[in-house]
Amino acid sequence: MDINVIAIVLLAAISAAAVSYGILFSRIETEKKTEGRMAKVKSAETDRNKVKAARDRVQDLAKRRKSIQDDLKALEKRQQENNKKNLTVKARIAQAGLKLSPGQFYLISAGVGVGAFVMMLMFGASLFVALGLSFAVAFGLPRWMLGYIIKRRKNKFLDELPNSLDVMVRSIKSGLPLNDALRLIAAEGQEPVKGEFRKVVEAQAVGLSIPEAVSRMYQSFPLQELNFFSIVIAIQSQAGGNLSEALANLSKVLRERRKMKQKIAAVSMEAKASAAIIGSLPFIVALLVYLTSPDYISVLFNDPRGHFIIGFSGIWMSIGIIVMRNMINFDI
Repeated sequence: MDINVIAIVLLAAISAAAVSYGILFSRIETEKKTEGRMAKVKSAETDRNKVKAARDRVQDLAKRRKSIQDDLKALEKRQQENNKKNLTVKARIAQAGLKLSPGQFYLISAGVGVGAFVMMLMFGASLFVALGLSFAVAFGLPRWMLGYIIKRRKNKFLDELPNSLDVMVRSIKSGLPLNDALRLIAAEGQEPVKGEFRKVVEAQAVGLSIPEAVSRMYQSFPLQELNFFSIVIAIQSQAGGNLSEALANLSKVLRERRKMKQKIAAVSMEAKASAAIIGSLPFIVALLVYLTSPDYISVLFNDPRGHFIIGFSGIWMSIGIIVMRNMINFDI
């Protein structure tokens, strides 16, 4: 084929392509602009959906926060109402874990009072003094012992509660529901945590929900740590969330509170020892004076003015002891 013919054909093709591009250029640019606008519209719709989703998440968090705040206010109000109520002897006996009825407790108190009255008469005290002291002993000593047992049981409960929470955390992470985790503590835990969780399981068996059963445990065993536990369970039941993580954080908080209490007790031990020495010093001096010079101190017991001095000194001693106790006791 002649090369001139080939060149003419190529030039014609190039010319046709150039003419076609010139004719279709505006249409191509219009399609590009249209595609760009469509991409912008789609991007705007995507951004709008993202903004809407973010707004919905914020509203959901606000609703959840409001729900949590309402739950906390309700629990705090309930706690204040419970704290205003005076604990009965039956409730205190239950907190101490003793298998006594109120009637038996009153009989024991009466027996202690009678024993104190007989001892006072044996030591030569007057009838009026013996009656007053025996009444004070009958009314105060059994209740003081009951309070001591309750305090010791509460301390033991606080020592064991973080360990039980750790067991619950591991149980929930392994796939067990909360009911089975509570039953595990009620069956395998250590006293007194075991007994209190058994009450929760028994309350569930009669139809109560878990938050209600846990709140009843706080009512029967009023500890701030149990209040935290009931709040966590109530919030989880109302708003949902990671229960195992919440219980793990609660266990950590309880351990830190325990460490802080022990640190405060160690720091304030010197002040407590000083208060104990100062408070017991008048009684020790009076006993030594009575043993060495009974006639010298007998005026306080035989003379009406001595009775007045003893009563006045006892009042001021009580005020001093109360002031020192408030100075060396710290709430966390």
